[in-house]
Amino acid sequence: MVIFDWLKQITVDKKPWSSFTEDQRESFNSYMIHRFVSMYEGYTEVANYGQRIPYPDKEKTYKYYCTMLPKKNVFLKYVKSSRKKPNEKVLQLIANHYTISLGEAHDYIYLLKKEGVEYILESAGLEEKEIKKLLKEIL
Repeated sequence: MVIFDWLKQITVDKKPWSSFTEDQRESFNSYMIHRFVSMYEGYTEVANYGQRIPYPDKEKTYKYYCTMLPKKNVFLKYVKSSRKKPNEKVLQLIANHYTISLGEAHDYIYLLKKEGVEYILESAGLEEKEIKKLLKEIL
């Protein structure tokens, strides 16, 4: 079973846990179930409480959601980040410039905006052609 089959089970079908085969039970991913359920605005509180159940306890997570979610077909979409992933080279240059971690450099890119990042790339000695290419990738 894939994640969408499990989402259908907890929202519509609600079969007992014992009716699934061992392979099907193994395919249940508590983490992904929590992520999808929490993306639906009406179920955020339910998902928030459900995340307190340890991930390895799949049966308990399944039964919790079957009990707490109403028996209706809803579209549980997964919202992805709209941010582009910065180039590793740009992150490294910003991290070195400010002597910060790569994680902080990632945040700095959005604080510095295009002009600030361009200045750092110029001061690192990169050619204008390469700077334009790197800026196009991240902003």
